[in-house]
Amino acid sequence: MTTFRLRIAQTLAEVPPETWDACANPPGQTGEERFNPFITHAFLHALETTGCVGGRTGWSPAHVLIESDEKLVACAPAYFKSHSQGEYVFDHALADAFSRAGGRYYPKLLCATPFTPVNGRRLLVAADAPQGAREAVVAGLRQLAAKTEASSLHVNFADAPDMDFLRARNFSPRKGQQFHFFNRGYAGFDDFLGALASRKRKAIRKEREQALSAGIEVEWVTGAALTEAHWDAFFAFYIDTGSRKWGRPYLTRAFFSALGEKLGDRVLLVMARRNGRPIAGALNLIGDDALYGRNWGCLEDHPCLHFELCYYQAIDFALSRGLKRVEAGAQGEHKLARGYEPVATFSAHEFRDPRLAAAAEDFFAHEGAAVEEVIAEYAAMAPFRKGESPTKS
Repeated sequence: MTTFRLRIAQTLAEVPPETWDACANPPGQTGEERFNPFITHAFLHALETTGCVGGRTGWSPAHVLIESDEKLVACAPAYFKSHSQGEYVFDHALADAFSRAGGRYYPKLLCATPFTPVNGRRLLVAADAPQGAREAVVAGLRQLAAKTEASSLHVNFADAPDMDFLRARNFSPRKGQQFHFFNRGYAGFDDFLGALASRKRKAIRKEREQALSAGIEVEWVTGAALTEAHWDAFFAFYIDTGSRKWGRPYLTRAFFSALGEKLGDRVLLVMARRNGRPIAGALNLIGDDALYGRNWGCLEDHPCLHFELCYYQAIDFALSRGLKRVEAGAQGEHKLARGYEPVATFSAHEFRDPRLAAAAEDFFAHEGAAVEEVIAEYAAMAPFRKGESPTKS
């Protein structure tokens, strides 16, 4: 019988990159997601070393490490949270209700990638791990939550295999919804347009022309071509977006430099220039199967430029690389008219207080039924010609 040892790392500096990544993105992966950049050691460690998490951010790393014979065989990115910001699975109402009832919702324990509403593996298991390693990760998360008297344990944006595993262990599932573009074997953007209804096809062509009508030029920047000047410009865009939304930007300027240094070949920066001056940009990360849209911003307002940089250029790039899909981030029903389809996302939750657990489970059930109705309504509004778009759920 295999003996597992639980260890908690307060920083990924304690874990060699190659051992973490052997669990996060083990070789030989199949399915819809072979490589996910957001669970790599480089991405998660960059968040720590550049002040995005840790310190007084409300994100305290507590990564779960499972070892066997002194070797890391499984792990999970985990954080103690003193608030619910930057998660994209909103539980503020639960926190408020529990507080008004005399409970203490924070700290809670979260297994997720910070600031990243992207589905993926959360219970990370090496390809050669002994049987029972994934179970040991869940047991480790539960043990950590119990030992610290955290109110709850949350696993956000988990992929289908992890969700099945967590449901079987009595976690409460919660359903959300996003919009993704699916490459159905399109030879290029015009081929994709051919799958749309005529009116929608004309509308997209008009938007693309309008977006660039002010003499705007667009470039794709990735890998060694990324420079500090690119990151300076993009950070200005990013800060502007936060200011417009009356929000606090989560990512520091140093993070973008670290991202370019550690994961530059996985970065796609879509930059717009007018008269040679950078005026807008969209940041994407590149997986083996998907392009993940993350952040956008601009210093000049131009009609449809957001749609061009974030959605149409992403589709163009994904088709050029033969990627299966584009995940365009959270929310935004305006994506529907631009060829992005409604899909379900999932998270799993466990609450220490039985009253809170019962209330949350009831809320999730009603919410999930409403999400299913919304997805069905969106699917009926899809811009594709009849029979072209089997919606994912």
